[in-house]
Amino acid sequence: MAGSSNDEHKNLKIDPLEMQALQASVNQLDTKKQIKGKYAFWETQPVAQFKEDLSAQTETGPIDPPKTVAEVKQEPYNLPSGFEWCTCNLNDEAVTKEVYELLSNNYVEDDDNMFRFNYSPEFLKWALQPPGFLQEWLMGVRVSNSKKLVGFISAIPARIKANSEVVKMVEINFLCVHKKLRSKRLAPVLIKEVTRRVNLQAIWQAAYTAGVLIPKPIGTCRYWHRSLNPKKLIDVGFSRLAPRMTMARTIKLYKLPDEPLTPGLRPIKQEDVPQVTDLLNKYLAKFRITQVFDEQEVAHWFRCLPNVVEAYVVESPTGVITDLVSFYNLPSSILGHPEHTELNAAYMYYTVPGSVSIKDLMTDAMIVAKNKGYDVFNALNLLENETFLKDLKFGIGDGNLHYYLFNWRMGSEVVPSEVGLILM
Repeated sequence: MAGSSNDEHKNLKIDPLEMQALQASVNQLDTKKQIKGKYAFWETQPVAQFKEDLSAQTETGPIDPPKTVAEVKQEPYNLPSGFEWCTCNLNDEAVTKEVYELLSNNYVEDDDNMFRFNYSPEFLKWALQPPGFLQEWLMGVRVSNSKKLVGFISAIPARIKANSEVVKMVEINFLCVHKKLRSKRLAPVLIKEVTRRVNLQAIWQAAYTAGVLIPKPIGTCRYWHRSLNPKKLIDVGFSRLAPRMTMARTIKLYKLPDEPLTPGLRPIKQEDVPQVTDLLNKYLAKFRITQVFDEQEVAHWFRCLPNVVEAYVVESPTGVITDLVSFYNLPSSILGHPEHTELNAAYMYYTVPGSVSIKDLMTDAMIVAKNKGYDVFNALNLLENETFLKDLKFGIGDGNLHYYLFNWRMGSEVVPSEVGLILM
């Protein structure tokens, strides 16, 4: 400061509150700069933005003005030179193997690079070929010369109830780009191309989840984990031995009964589908965001497929289906362990209490999973799950799952107990 003395500097005082406000403004500017650079693509898309202040009074519905199919771009988006689009026919075993290998080597890993999701080929067929699926919505990117599959994204049809409105949407999943090609910016092109193909069918909205934070979640849930095989989980670093606990005491702590406890619990049958459809939709109606199922979809999603999905019902003595409990199989590859190569994880799927509590149903689900060789049972804190997680010795995980809607506003944030939608 020209013309000022050291004494003047000493006497210069700044109000602590002013300094705090100044620092907050600087931090806010830094955050805005980071967001602008990090989310440049998403700022061009019809999704809620971080700067939006949503409340219960916010108008819900489409973000973009309505369009017609005639306005949709008719030609595929251009890929970088050396790459080409392909459709992935999962009825072709060779193609299914390619998708499986791409995902198993390049898809979601934990922050410490110890575990990576390992969706089986059978699981992928179940998850990506529900009633009404379209082949062109299972799309990939290949290297033009070698034809190697290096990118993938999927969309499947669903009716989603958002607040009180049932909307025809797709569920987007399995966005994956080969690790060596992440700098090619293939992911935004995959998103735009699958959007274009979905729009050609006059569908304008989508639901999707992600562990990463992008603009802007409608809500966020947290994973919880219940040990079924504590010794293995501790051996591979998934969990740790608690202070002042021995392995023997830990195994005893997590011990479950040998057989399910609920009378009338049995595997689902085809003839149960009409009752289960009615039971499931009536239960889910009380949540703000959920899927609405028809009988064909229930028959597809709720089955007993070995190493893919398990579904059980409770039947009363008079033949009425009163409860539903289900879980799916999503193992993870264990990276770099000398003995164990796979973590066998059960993920809670849709569960409807009726004659017994959800706590009792989940106890039975864990018993079934333990008897089938699962190592851990995972659940999100959505639905009514907060009522049993701690009582059944689930431990809170360090992973969040953010829920997103494309081209649809929900109004105020959806809290976990209002979420009734489970995506793979």
